[in-house]
Amino acid sequence: MGEFLRGRLSEDETLARMVKTGKDEGLVRLRDRVLADVEAKRRLLDWATEPPELPEGRDLAGWRAHAWDMLVGVAADWKLDRRSRVIYELVSAYEGHADFRDEWKLIDDQPEGEPVDHEKRR
Repeated sequence: MGEFLRGRLSEDETLARMVKTGKDEGLVRLRDRVLADVEAKRRLLDWATEPPELPEGRDLAGWRAHAWDMLVGVAADWKLDRRSRVIYELVSAYEGHADFRDEWKLIDDQPEGEPVDHEKRR
């Protein structure tokens, strides 16, 4: 899904840069707004998919290192559950694209953190 979104953002950026604005200030502002929107969406996608940070100097011994690895895994899962809605919302703008998948549709009444069951939607 992230790869799909990055591809669409690249397409949007390319198209915006192709706009010939001439002396049309409204078109200049629109092009600049699209480019700023693409950058903002890229930052949101990066934020939503970034892994949890490891502690400085990661020289933890034995069981502490193992415990830390477990905690990082839980933190990563929590971040993905909490942040994945951001990705789903960003991707939803491209629902009409040929490569868009039905499983990327977010169900509005779906409780946060629960998997989306698209079979129930039908």
